[in-house]
Parts: sequence; structure tokens; C-alpha cells
Amino acid sequence: MAQAQLAPGARVGDSEVFDLAASWRGLRINSMCNALSEPQNRSAFKADEEGFMAAHGLTDPEKQLVRDRDFSGLLAAGGNIYFLLKLGVVTGNGLYRMGAGMRGESYEQFLATRNDAGAV
Repeated sequence: MAQAQLAPGARVGDSEVFDLAASWRGLRINSMCNALSEPQNRSAFKADEEGFMAAHGLTDPEKQLVRDRDFSGLLAAGGNIYFLLKLGVVTGNGLYRMGAGMRGESYEQFLATRNDAGAV
């Protein structure tokens, strides 16, 4: 039996579904983040974030989201969590730090909700 497709812009709970529209909306962000898979690009980003963002064609609002490390905003702008994780790691914001920010909690508050208190 075929599974029904969700309507464009659908939400599951409080989460936006990453669909084709979100993919196109986040193309610049995701392309930049994906480039961070390469060691030389990680070094280039760390040396000159502004130049790296400009080279990937980010708009001014997208650049501000990156500067602010606003991962919720980057998701809303079409960022894909798997690509955003690359940016998170390069900027010292691993998955748990990103999750804390998305929930509006401190890192310590977020860790307290995890099953393994020693996990980072």
C-alpha cells in the first residue's frame, strides 16, 4: 500500500517537514555547510567566516543566522539538520548544544534531560 504524501509546508507536531520547498529555500546554507566536510574548507571558514559565507552566496539574513549560531533560524530558513551539524561541529556547537538552543535551555539544563548525564 502506498503511503500518502504530506502536503507542502506540512508540520509534524511543532516541527516543519523538510520537503522540496525547504530544500530549495536552504540550498545556499546547506551547500555551505556541506562544504565543511572538507578539512581545507573548515580551515577556510575558521580563518574568514565572512568570506566563506560570501563565497557560498549566502544572503545577509542567512549570514546573520550563521553569525548568531541560530540553529533554529537556520532550520526555518531551510537548513537540513544533517548539514547544520557540520556547521555546529566547526563552531563548537555539537548536537547537544544545538538541541539546548533549539529548546531555549542552557546546555546544562538540556544535559539534565538526557538519559546519560556524561554524554556530550
